[in-house]
Amino acid sequence: MSLQTMAPAEVNERQRQGQPVELIDVRTPAEYREVHVEGARLVQLDRFNATAVVASRRGAPAEPLYVICRTGSRARQACEKILATGFTNVILVEGGTLAWEQGGLPVKRGKKTISLERQVRIVVGTLVLTFTALGFAVHPYFLAIPAFVGAGNLFAGITDTCGMGLLLARMPWNQVGAEGADPAGTAAASCPR
Repeated sequence: MSLQTMAPAEVNERQRQGQPVELIDVRTPAEYREVHVEGARLVQLDRFNATAVVASRRGAPAEPLYVICRTGSRARQACEKILATGFTNVILVEGGTLAWEQGGLPVKRGKKTISLERQVRIVVGTLVLTFTALGFAVHPYFLAIPAFVGAGNLFAGITDTCGMGLLLARMPWNQVGAEGADPAGTAAASCPR
């Protein structure tokens, strides 16, 4: 079965009309705390358990389950996991929270944070720059690290998974408490991006 998608404006219109919209946000707690759609429940992807999410549904079983992240990549991974459980009424919110915000739709704001995607770019850049300099200044063996990081980025691009993102999502600064967090997302899952 193909994945259903819906534009943020359409999801928001359903909310405004009082239709049941059960929305889960699969970003990190820090990202969620910074900005999220009103009423979205946090179930972070790096601890995502699709079976537990489906079992803990707050809405009627026949109602759709909407999934959102920052831009759509992590939400797509979560939707695929939910579909694999046999629950087919899952909808990916196109463009994620970023598109929701850009559409001028209402969001709840909190403390600013650095997105997981930016954190990955900062770490990758630092590793490549540092170990390339060490490779030229100290010993050529240090050049193996930038090559490894480049291979990791190539793998992440091809598979749409990111080991560094998974690691960074578990760092303490990304684990701040967030209201709306759901304990159903406690089992290990694929890497967030």
